Amino acid sequence: MAEELTPETPEPETPETEEAPIKPRKNGLYPGVSDELAENMKSGWADTELHGLEPIAQASETAARRAALSARFPGERLVIPAGNLKTRSNDTEYAFRASTEYTYLTGDQTQDGVLVLEPKTGPSGQGGHDATVYLLPRSNRENGEFWLDGQGELWVGRRHSLTEAEQLLGIPAKDVRELTAALKDATGPVRNVRGHDAGVEAALTDKVTAERDEELRVHLSEARAVKDAFEIGELQKAVDSTVRGFEDVVKILDKAEATSERYIEGTFFLRARVEGNDIGYGSICAAGPHATTLHWVRNDGDVRSGDLLLLDAGVETHTLYTADVTRTLPVNGRYTEIQRKIYDAVYDSQEAGIAAVRPGAKYRDFHDASQRVLAERLVEWGLLEGPVEKVLELGLQRRWTLHGTGHMLGLDVHDCAAARREAYADGTLEPGMCLTVEPGLYFQADDLTVPEEYRGIGVRIEDDILVTEDGNRNLSAALPRRADEVEAWMAALKQA
Repeated sequence: MAEELTPETPEPETPETEEAPIKPRKNGLYPGVSDELAENMKSGWADTELHGLEPIAQASETAARRAALSARFPGERLVIPAGNLKTRSNDTEYAFRASTEYTYLTGDQTQDGVLVLEPKTGPSGQGGHDATVYLLPRSNRENGEFWLDGQGELWVGRRHSLTEAEQLLGIPAKDVRELTAALKDATGPVRNVRGHDAGVEAALTDKVTAERDEELRVHLSEARAVKDAFEIGELQKAVDSTVRGFEDVVKILDKAEATSERYIEGTFFLRARVEGNDIGYGSICAAGPHATTLHWVRNDGDVRSGDLLLLDAGVETHTLYTADVTRTLPVNGRYTEIQRKIYDAVYDSQEAGIAAVRPGAKYRDFHDASQRVLAERLVEWGLLEGPVEKVLELGLQRRWTLHGTGHMLGLDVHDCAAARREAYADGTLEPGMCLTVEPGLYFQADDLTVPEEYRGIGVRIEDDILVTEDGNRNLSAALPRRADEVEAWMAALKQA
């Protein structure tokens, strides 16, 4: 990558009312900019302003979400930041991903963006809110920012003008560099989604409380539990791309055997980047005994014929909705007898869990149904002493099942995580909720309590399930689950 001429951005201490100087890079090869070059760079550029832009596809949905938020917190100023770039090393940054709360309410994914809902004047604060999105405008050409600053547009690419952003998002837009001064002068009750923008938090330090801010975060987490039609469509897109990514992996397993799990990781990542924004989380490409490690993301191990591959991966769409799917595949295309025995138990457990997903059911019902099947098999195999009710009461099956059987899914792979327990784990399923059902059995390689033939085998099967008015719909049903169907599917892909 080219070395920038200057540091990334002006020092944050620079007052918003002053034009921040553009500082030269400490070890840059150019000692400075001549007056002639500076003047030359100001002119000769075409007008690239975009006109007549159509609103983003989810503009009506984000407007409805903001209206619902306004009704929940009347008379209070609400501040929802997108977040800032995070340094990876020295002067390189991690790829930016806007905060879930900001994206949910705006549809925007711009770094440094901040949504502010300003209470309208009215009796008892009943006037609703005026929404404004604060963004970085186009780079300044007069002071050379566009080509000298590390975040100037000639370095990192064109960004939308404020006028363009207003057309796309359906929200009035202002320069974010004016925001902290405005927040410092703000009066009245304020709530902020913390953890994304240190500058915003510093400006609000004497105006907010941790308790009130947490109430805002919790509310936004619970608001995402029931998906609207746009969100369901995006989740299906994510799953469909993920299915194609799994197909890609099966086709290259011979190359993975010649290299490592990294070939699998890279293969799925290519599909995610071609058809979506990114992967929704670190892909788990766990072959052999690595499949017994729940979040194996090192992906640097061997891929061997005769072993199982536990692939847990999801494509994130351009609108940041993610799939989360797992299949446990025989590397050579055929399960051994013991592998199939364990796989079938997990399959039966997942079938019971999926059957329990329906409106009006308790959220934990699908977990309990899945765990019961696994406990029954562990007793049947002689690994646990029954009765099954006692096993479940004491949680003894958890030595080998380890984790919960699913979670909410959406803009985050573990969506709605800040919700109150009574609204989530102890809540009731409603149409429009989307969750995973993902039981597993994991027999560690060093577990002396199980027969040797079990050791080093890990199996998980995971699907993305939408709660419907009359039951559920498996969004990832296009991927085979039953052992014989998996084998036939793999054989057909390898011959294609």
